[in-house]
Amino acid sequence: MIVLGLSSGTSADGIDVAAARLELDADLVRLAPLGHRIVPYPADLRKELRDALPPAATTMQAVCRLDTRIGQAFAEAARLGADELAGGRADLVASHGQTLFHWAEGASVHGTLQLGQPAWIAGATGLPVVSDLRTADVAAGGQGAPLAALLDVLLLGGRAEPAAALNLGGIANVTVVRDGTPPVAFDTGPGNALMDAAVRRATGGRADLDADGALAGAGRPDPALLELLLAEPYYGLAPPKSTGPELFGPGHLDAALRRSGTPEAADLLATLAELTAVTVADALRPYGTADVFASGGGTRNPVLMDRIAARLAPARLRPFDALGLDSDAKEAYLFALIGFLTWHGIAGSLPGCTGARRPSLAGRLTPGAGPLRLPEPAAVAPARLRVDAPAP
Repeated sequence: MIVLGLSSGTSADGIDVAAARLELDADLVRLAPLGHRIVPYPADLRKELRDALPPAATTMQAVCRLDTRIGQAFAEAARLGADELAGGRADLVASHGQTLFHWAEGASVHGTLQLGQPAWIAGATGLPVVSDLRTADVAAGGQGAPLAALLDVLLLGGRAEPAAALNLGGIANVTVVRDGTPPVAFDTGPGNALMDAAVRRATGGRADLDADGALAGAGRPDPALLELLLAEPYYGLAPPKSTGPELFGPGHLDAALRRSGTPEAADLLATLAELTAVTVADALRPYGTADVFASGGGTRNPVLMDRIAARLAPARLRPFDALGLDSDAKEAYLFALIGFLTWHGIAGSLPGCTGARRPSLAGRLTPGAGPLRLPEPAAVAPARLRVDAPAP
């Protein structure tokens, strides 16, 4: 099958669309990447979306508008992906949608909300859509995150030394794979979220990120502020655990600055980069990882990457691209994989990584232009993933 994966992370910058040719061969999944695009949100929709994120108050009218408008934006991204990446030959769309709220309290998750009505995607492409990919895991007692563990475990298994996948989105998450022991996956804390909030704070909203780490590179970490931020109880919770901007958002930063005082913008950015580096390294240290493969928007910040590499040593920090997948497109390919597995009756999350009581089929299906015709469920669950070069 050719499957389109659609994703938008906590930074809500735009929609990632990736196309993949996927095939099951007994316990092996073959994935041939066909390409990736980023489709920016319209400026007014992005503002409307950000204005509705916690801790802001919102209304059901705003939720309805966002569900519709995000669905329409995802539909346009899927249409472009089907035409430009799949040559009009896609079979299925898997849409993560846009997370608006992740209801986590301590170590428990009670619900999660992703918006982006899939009927718009099905209508624009004529293809069936798998959406709402996290809720079944939450209903089974899991965190609903990090779903990336599924791809990471299939891709990293069989290595001689322990390895980890690190995703640096608004929130950072890791998956640790060690032969002979069950895999572990969890959110470590903020990736880019607090740094982006600090840039918006320093520029009055004129900028969203520290381009190329220029500000952070010009500053020095503030030891007192860093110590205060590291006192957050979330870091001490045992995995599995997950979090989001509901905790690590602008309010979290503002509360810390009220207690410590506000350093110069460059020093603040340097402190927040160090916070991400320290919390990632502390989270991985107990597992003795030899290689850490990084993906996500944070990999484009050289200061952040340098600090993580220094804190992780002697573990090697490497780009996720070394495994054969574009690190910027990893999550879109992940959701394409999950949609493909759902189509074939295979669970889309790992209970040992999310904390669920049982494995669950991920998502719900929206028919395309015709009736749904699913294949017989696969007899064997995959144990390995191989990235192949796409066929001509």
